[in-house]
Amino acid sequence: MQYDPNANKVGDFSDTDGTINFYLRIKSLLNEESVVLDFGAGRAAWFEDDPCHTRRSIRLLKGNVKKVVAADVDDAVLQNRASDEQILLKHHENSEFLQQRVDLIVADYVLEHIGDAKIFVEQVDNCLQKGGWFCARTPHKYSYIAVFARLLRNKFHAKALKFIQPDRKEVDVFPTTYKLNTLRDVERAFSGWEQKSYIYRSDPAYFFGNKIIYRLLSLLHRVLPVFFCGNLFVFVRKP
Repeated sequence: MQYDPNANKVGDFSDTDGTINFYLRIKSLLNEESVVLDFGAGRAAWFEDDPCHTRRSIRLLKGNVKKVVAADVDDAVLQNRASDEQILLKHHENSEFLQQRVDLIVADYVLEHIGDAKIFVEQVDNCLQKGGWFCARTPHKYSYIAVFARLLRNKFHAKALKFIQPDRKEVDVFPTTYKLNTLRDVERAFSGWEQKSYIYRSDPAYFFGNKIIYRLLSLLHRVLPVFFCGNLFVFVRKP
């Protein structure tokens, strides 16, 4: 039986749940007329598999805004039930993506997979309305998770994650690059944009479903520098 550190807490979520924190801030930027692009949305694994109702309800934007568009290069996005519209992006033909005009773009655990930061920022700029927000969550480049991922070749990621994060499905594992994963990287890439990004001290995510390892990692998360155990929360606004 896998250890759940929040099983005895009302609502089944921690006091420092990064997903809740991230999406509450996103929802503060939206209204019922907003159009949202969920870039790298995949199949919305959280919508299908997250057992925490509170976290799912806070994360769900569909029904709270005018439209949620899910876009991804993986055809799993066509099964995304947390969106109103699904777009399958082609690696060399992203015309549908570029034609979207949206008020906010979400990229949740996507930036670590971006190979060309310059092209990606150009696509974001083309999609967003003036004054629109780009919001992303991603491991910091120097977090122990990112360092481990860079040391481990991409082809071994699925097997490693199956061991250290047993509930993670192989379909939800993708190659990583970490080219847009520090505050300085973000500031340079989105030069001239309003910057509200910061590093969030996240809860341990990879603890093998083991109570002792979770508690040890929790202690480390409290005492280590925030970049070593945190996620980068990106909030930048187009001028």
